[in-house]
Amino acid sequence: MEVFSNNDEGLINKKLPKELLLRIFSFLDIVTLCRCAQISKAWNILALDGSNWQRIDLFNFQTDVEGRVVENISKRCGGFLRKLSLRGCIGVGDSSLKTFAQNCRNIEHLNLNGCTKITDSTCYSLSRFCSKLKHLDLTSCVSITNSSLKGISEGCRHLEYLNLSWCDQITKDGIEALVRGCRSLRALLLRGCTQLEDEALKHIQNYCHELVSLNLQSCSRVTDEGVVQICRGCHRLQALCLSGCGNLTDASLTALALNCPRLQILEAARCSHLTDAGFTLLARNCHDLEKMDLEECILITDSTLIQLSIHCPKLQALGSLPDLEIPWTWDSHPFGSVASCVHGTRPSTSSLRSAGPPQRQSLSHCELITDDGILHLSNSPCGHERLRVLELDNCLLITDVALEHLENCRGLERLELYDCQQVTRAGIKRMRAQLPHVKVHAYFAPVTPPTAVGGSGQRLCRCCVIL
Repeated sequence: MEVFSNNDEGLINKKLPKELLLRIFSFLDIVTLCRCAQISKAWNILALDGSNWQRIDLFNFQTDVEGRVVENISKRCGGFLRKLSLRGCIGVGDSSLKTFAQNCRNIEHLNLNGCTKITDSTCYSLSRFCSKLKHLDLTSCVSITNSSLKGISEGCRHLEYLNLSWCDQITKDGIEALVRGCRSLRALLLRGCTQLEDEALKHIQNYCHELVSLNLQSCSRVTDEGVVQICRGCHRLQALCLSGCGNLTDASLTALALNCPRLQILEAARCSHLTDAGFTLLARNCHDLEKMDLEECILITDSTLIQLSIHCPKLQALGSLPDLEIPWTWDSHPFGSVASCVHGTRPSTSSLRSAGPPQRQSLSHCELITDDGILHLSNSPCGHERLRVLELDNCLLITDVALEHLENCRGLERLELYDCQQVTRAGIKRMRAQLPHVKVHAYFAPVTPPTAVGGSGQRLCRCCVIL
């Protein structure tokens, strides 16, 4: 059948060859392609050509996507489809993904984050038909078990990235089966896999020598022994998340310092046993460090900031890093802060991207940090050249002197000073005179009205009277 009939009189249809029109259509997004498909018969054929549907992201349509939609897409795209995101599409189940796997055997990148209906059956289908799969995201697919990992290891041996976050049925047996077959893994995200222990890390050490990124957030059973094993077997490690692994001590930092010189990103939020000694050794050996999350590391002082400022010239961010993944392909979000080095602060998140948003450093709730620590931070290369956002919420020892030091950070765009009780409005005004583009967020609690002269008894403010 000819692409253009006599009824398609549009000049563009007459003058341009089909190949060039297809090339133009290849730059259009899904919505535009669907609209073009309604223009004419010729454009319908061009817009729905499988070559235009190599990369599909249905996140914006998640509430409307049902199984039959995925099946129709797979039949339309066939072997052309390389990348599909069904993130949040809770209406998609095993049956439709089996049809998808059968039709789209060249798929390389598949995101099933939040597809809570899928079970091990989907992983069996992927293992059987999708041998070229390199990137698989199964975040929050809570029905996934060790059987899925065994199937993936047998059929998807080229896998480089696997996200199993919050798949809490996974145990060391599943990890062992996975890494025996998928030895090319470069990124493995295991956030919230609460059954994992040190033995699982031993299996990773034995088989995943190419590993660049590992996320163990909230794997609370992991101890120093497991981290030491990882460090000894994965010397190429660049990004490691240990947030919520509350059993760790400076022994883990020592292992990282001695075995992982390429480390760029470390998340250690809520690891309350880590001290200045461990971070000093880390700073002196890992000079490529760029981003760290030290939220609720309640024992660190200015000494840690001084060592990082001296030995880590590439440092960009100290704090909570949303969604830790792997430096060469990470999804989303501002990098975090040295946020909250004290109890009871906001939960840490983790994920990064090599060309991320403005560099962000937070020292929120670091109650032992003083003006001297800010002095060294502001005089360091990261302070002069890279610092964009700084959070100092609830740093009770910070004063207006710290604001004077921050005047050296010419790129600073936003400064958080909530509940810094020794910072004054006058200090903020002086700093903004030097850095007029900075947005300062601060809160000064109202002062309780003084006792009236000659009054008898204790006076209460209006709030207390109401209570």
